[in-house]
Amino acid sequence: MGLALAQRIVDGVRQAGRQGRRYLLGCPGGRSPLSTYRALPEVAAQQSVDLSPLVVVMMDDYVILSRNGYVHVPIDAHYSCRRFAIQEIGKPLAHLRGAPGTDRIWMPDPSDPPAYDRRISEAGGIDLFLLASGASDGHVGFNPSGSPRDSTTRIVELSTPTRTDNLRTFPEFDSVDDVPTHGLTVGIGTIAGLSRTAVMVCLGAEKRPAAARISSARTYDPSWPATIVAEVPDAQLWIDLCADSEEQPARDGE
Repeated sequence: MGLALAQRIVDGVRQAGRQGRRYLLGCPGGRSPLSTYRALPEVAAQQSVDLSPLVVVMMDDYVILSRNGYVHVPIDAHYSCRRFAIQEIGKPLAHLRGAPGTDRIWMPDPSDPPAYDRRISEAGGIDLFLLASGASDGHVGFNPSGSPRDSTTRIVELSTPTRTDNLRTFPEFDSVDDVPTHGLTVGIGTIAGLSRTAVMVCLGAEKRPAAARISSARTYDPSWPATIVAEVPDAQLWIDLCADSEEQPARDGE
């Protein structure tokens, strides 16, 4: 699945290069897109693709309150999404032609969240947004259950289920009490209104309820924010066999 999605990204970057424009790739942190991020350098290298059009648009990060308002968590923190973007996306591509430097790895600014939507819009929108759903509450980015359909990039209080899910994403947390309580995230409206298309990735048995909820959605359901993918043009839901609700678990010995 990671290889197939990496190929789709490479094809998009190549086409954008031919058209003389940028290719904006919306990227979450976490486990679901890792196979894609790890396959991307291999596919790009095999096909000698110039990555100059590629812009990595990160969707969220943890924030903490300082004397002057909310700021990003330290970039060297194990749970920093800025660190994740550099280490898991940027660094593996660094040896390739036209690889994105830090100037082409975008992150919203906690001091001016709405500016992120303007920046994306002025750049022509996100060509492909990779998305993942929270296993227990359907959060997408850090958008909690009940997020308004027209919400834009903003700072939100993280729900307990979201923070609990992130114990698996960042296993160096000792307990949910160590997970920050606030996050900076693109909004539901950002995803729906500023994406040309999207792929929602659901991997593993723990994502089976999420896959079922999303696959049956026809419009946005605020109780499960990841259903916004239903309103993104030409979007797709990619599910592995473990997450497929129609697959039956093997009996003992099978």
